[in-house]
Amino acid sequence: MHDRRIGVLLERQREAFLRDGAPSLEERREHLKALEDLVRTHHPRMAEVLNEDFGQRSAHETMMAEALGSMLLIKHTRKHLAGWMKPRRQPLNRLQHPFAKAYVQYQPLGVIGVMAPWNYPYKLCLVPLAQALAAGNRVMLKPSELTPGASALIRELLAQVFDEDRVAVVTGGPDVAAAFSRQKFDHLMFTGSTATGRQVMKAAAENLVPVTLELGGKSPAIIGAGCELSEAAGSIAFGKLINAGQTCIAPDYGFLPEGRMDNFATAFASHVNAMYPTLGSNGDYSSMVSDGHYARVRGLITDAQAKGADIIEINTAREALGNRRKIAPTLVLNATDDMAIMQEEVFGPVLPLRSYRSIDEVITYINARPRPLALYHFTNDNEEKQKVLSRTLSGGVTINDTMMHVAIEDLPFGGVGASGMGAYHGEAGFRTFSHARSVMEQGRIHFTRNARPPFGARIERIGRFLIGG
Repeated sequence: MHDRRIGVLLERQREAFLRDGAPSLEERREHLKALEDLVRTHHPRMAEVLNEDFGQRSAHETMMAEALGSMLLIKHTRKHLAGWMKPRRQPLNRLQHPFAKAYVQYQPLGVIGVMAPWNYPYKLCLVPLAQALAAGNRVMLKPSELTPGASALIRELLAQVFDEDRVAVVTGGPDVAAAFSRQKFDHLMFTGSTATGRQVMKAAAENLVPVTLELGGKSPAIIGAGCELSEAAGSIAFGKLINAGQTCIAPDYGFLPEGRMDNFATAFASHVNAMYPTLGSNGDYSSMVSDGHYARVRGLITDAQAKGADIIEINTAREALGNRRKIAPTLVLNATDDMAIMQEEVFGPVLPLRSYRSIDEVITYINARPRPLALYHFTNDNEEKQKVLSRTLSGGVTINDTMMHVAIEDLPFGGVGASGMGAYHGEAGFRTFSHARSVMEQGRIHFTRNARPPFGARIERIGRFLIGG
């Protein structure tokens, strides 16, 4: 039943796309401006609804990470769209093609499916939507059922500015998501866990639907031997605790030079107390999105403690937090590989820490595991920085800070290996949702006729001249 309902929407969009053709630059800019105005007008309501979905979600985090983050990317896309749309001339060998020309034409693919997660439901719907519309496509969105209020609001607001044959929103649970991933889209983008990403890719493969997968992974933060410890601790605390750690590029675990773990823990706690002097009723400190997610993260702490880790819970006011689904910022010292917290993405305000003796040891450890979505390196040593950059592979990197690579509008954002495939943001997103069509226009005078049969001495001479020898 779900397949049929979603399939009807898909066919309506495809028919409209084939009927109307690719929208003009002016039409695409109008679509982007409509999205920008929507965010500008309704972001306070977005924050209210998301606070209800989470139980406690920082309104300022929603404003900065979702509303502002979306608007900056949409505005950047609108500003640069004309240049991205222009056909790109390609150089030719003038000896072989003296009067021809060649270029790449960027065409919309058709209908794009977007499956968005719950942790940043507005931004991770609106940014892919904006980039798919910029490329001239029709779009179908499937937001997460774990934030039902946000999903309903997205559907309501988009229906105010777009006809359903341009932008359609499909809501529902896992069965709807499964049906959505089976559709014959022209491209499917999924943001979520690696495990679910495998299922989405498998379903899409049945129809040879190309996919962009933005997944997760254990993103390491490496603290170099010579860096200023307090500055690194503050940046890591910020990146780890935004949205209570429910961020795909949050630092997932940390590497510290041997003998510096206690000093780092002290500096980290100091920064946490400065940012979040209280936790329970503090509107800046977010809750876990669901009871199940809360229990999973609590279980990671319990498992690590049972297996010998030292646990530091930073809750200076000693508040009871469980009834709010909040977990205090927590450090797991001397985490080992047999602990579940080192085997799966944390996605919560808990940071496992390990010690190392040499940077080569860190590189070997990272390379022995699935490719992370992000990597963070705090160092003043240029040689060490270059070694880490050249010998590791990750989706993106921020040096001497956390998360900021995703805030640069024209840097491609995407994973590699188990953390995803493909990229978007900026021009990369426009390219992802476009077909790069090769075009060659032959000149009135050309030598192609000289390469036609019957072959003989003439073609022998031409071939030897071009090949050499």
